[in-house]
Amino acid sequence: MKDLLSWDQTLFKDSELFELDHVPEHFLHRDAQLQSLLFSVRPALSGGRPLNCLCVGPPGTGKTTAIIKVFEEIKKHTPKIIPVLVNCQAYSTRYAVFSQLFNKLIGYAPPSSGASFKKVFGEVAKYLVDNERVLVVALDDMNYLFYENEVNEVLYSLLRAHETHPGARIGVIAILSDTGVPHILDPKVESVFLPEEITFLQYGIGEVKDILSNRAKLGFYPGVLGENVLERIIEHTASLGDLRVGVDLLKRAGLNAERRASRTIALEDVDKAYDSSRLVHLSYVMRTLKDDEKALLGLIADSPKINSGDLYEKFHSQTSLGYTRFYELLNKLGSVRLIDADFTGKGLRGRSRVVTLRYKADEIRTRL
Repeated sequence: MKDLLSWDQTLFKDSELFELDHVPEHFLHRDAQLQSLLFSVRPALSGGRPLNCLCVGPPGTGKTTAIIKVFEEIKKHTPKIIPVLVNCQAYSTRYAVFSQLFNKLIGYAPPSSGASFKKVFGEVAKYLVDNERVLVVALDDMNYLFYENEVNEVLYSLLRAHETHPGARIGVIAILSDTGVPHILDPKVESVFLPEEITFLQYGIGEVKDILSNRAKLGFYPGVLGENVLERIIEHTASLGDLRVGVDLLKRAGLNAERRASRTIALEDVDKAYDSSRLVHLSYVMRTLKDDEKALLGLIADSPKINSGDLYEKFHSQTSLGYTRFYELLNKLGSVRLIDADFTGKGLRGRSRVVTLRYKADEIRTRL
């Protein structure tokens, strides 16, 4: 009986480290990206406009964490620059974005009705001029501004503020999840945005190991997580290409071991946890899909192992969209690891593709 955990014992030294929104003190394998971001903010230290940036990469590659780390540094070192992170998934219109900026600068939210955009925008710009402050706006998950057709209005208003309010200095950091589909800006916006592109590649297996073993070392008590168990977690994480899966797996596997009243995490705890943790990636990616992408995914869920020709016929009759768009969407669903589309060697010149889901059809349907 002495090996059983008593009610007040736990395997977790610091369970906060396994929350998905935790910002690690030691942010590994992103030094180059942090340096690029800090370099682009530097002109603001002497009162100039920062360089605009575009942070691009697949989900779960550290883009948002990098911005948070840079903003922490800015706040520590100077009051001249005001950094604001706007979650475009929650605030996906021009008015909503500027309401967030107004709230941060003025200290309270503008009225939800009755205040015109022009008035809210004017107050933001006036504050910057009157207080000689430089605003750095990070648009997190900017994909959502594209989905709502608001992106050009938002960027144009931010980047041309100095024309209507001389002395207003605003820089933009756009955070865009690379989903395999190009996002095209209006040429008049592109010509003033001109961002420095900062790429966040998927973590390699060695990097995943470094990050997760560091998190486990700090978050669990010594001896809780064996090397073979960590390797299994790393395998699962690398297969989905999303670091958040690994962090969630560590947490759930630890809880499973506690439930068994064990002092160590076993492989069975990891494998049991994987069914839930792998859906972290699915839930996140599905929230970023547009209607035509969801329509195609729904057809694939209804027709397991369908070939691409038959799938196109169904898709076209449902949406009237052409083959080029279909092909783009198929590639995107593959790039975000929702489907596999493998060439079979059959069909015209051996280029027929069989399309299969990487998740169970009912897991997809419940999220559609």
